[in-house]
Amino acid sequence: MFDGKTLFISGGTGSFGNAVLRRFLSTDIREIRIFSRDEKKQDDMRRLYKTDKIKYYIGDVRDIQSIKNAIYGVDYIFHAAALKQVPSCEFFPLEAVKTNIIGTDHILTAAIDGGVKKVICLSTDKAAYPINAMGISKAMMEKVFIAKSKTVDPKRCVICGTRYGNVLASRGSIVPLFIEQIKAGIPLTVTNPDMTRFLMSLEEAVELVMYAFEQGQAGDIMVQKSPASTIGDLAHALLELFEVDNEIRIIGTRHGEKLYETLLTKEEYYVAEDMGDFYRIPADTRDLNYDKYFIEGNQKLSKDDEYNSNNTKRLDIDQIKTKLLELQYVRDELNSWKQS
Repeated sequence: MFDGKTLFISGGTGSFGNAVLRRFLSTDIREIRIFSRDEKKQDDMRRLYKTDKIKYYIGDVRDIQSIKNAIYGVDYIFHAAALKQVPSCEFFPLEAVKTNIIGTDHILTAAIDGGVKKVICLSTDKAAYPINAMGISKAMMEKVFIAKSKTVDPKRCVICGTRYGNVLASRGSIVPLFIEQIKAGIPLTVTNPDMTRFLMSLEEAVELVMYAFEQGQAGDIMVQKSPASTIGDLAHALLELFEVDNEIRIIGTRHGEKLYETLLTKEEYYVAEDMGDFYRIPADTRDLNYDKYFIEGNQKLSKDDEYNSNNTKRLDIDQIKTKLLELQYVRDELNSWKQS
């Protein structure tokens, strides 16, 4: 499907963008365009990959003209650009609005105008029952792409999305933090040992996006079924892998942080299609006939469950260790640790 095609990745210098490059560089894809505002990271990638298949574009999703300048001739878009850190979005919520909501609308407008055939927008579990500014902005991002998907003929452009939880060893996540603390010989800081999180690798995140690319219809949100663990067990698994006995220090739940992740709300679970290893949340196809919202209801909605990190498959410490060892980052850090 990608042979001879041009793929555009917004926020392409991040963890997801690099994972996509590792997946695609050995294929017959014609060109991958990395779009971001960080020239240093782009230069690092240019030196690392050393291939003419990758083209680098400086720009910002907040500036629609910079997107239009980079999108000519693009077949497909993976929209990963976002402000993702919960604390920074709490302090600067309008910045989250500008990037996560308005920036998404800019990407979609430019894609439709530019003749792009398919756009996959990446969302997060924090968009389900959002309690922080980051989650609220991503929930609105989902509403934006669902609404936008209804304004364009899917024969011209299909707009859909993915939603996934914690990505192991991604930039700024808890596994690199724990490993840094292990190497420094200091306590591992755990907010709440009973807090649960889905466990997904970057490669699995790419697989989800690829599944959405192949199966997603206009306005769909695709969710991958994933196992979970408690934060306490994750910390113990890393201590056992590195064969150390650092103290685990409980620091308490941070502002804006959830005790567990939700990938499907109760309302979404009711309408979701089980596709084996994935769920498909179809777009709400109701029109502007408000009676369907305010007069007609459905009693079954109140009886269904949601899909979250507390009711999915829970991994024990040995299973977590196996999952962690699937990550190249963890293997590299372990080898470095043993050689030091």
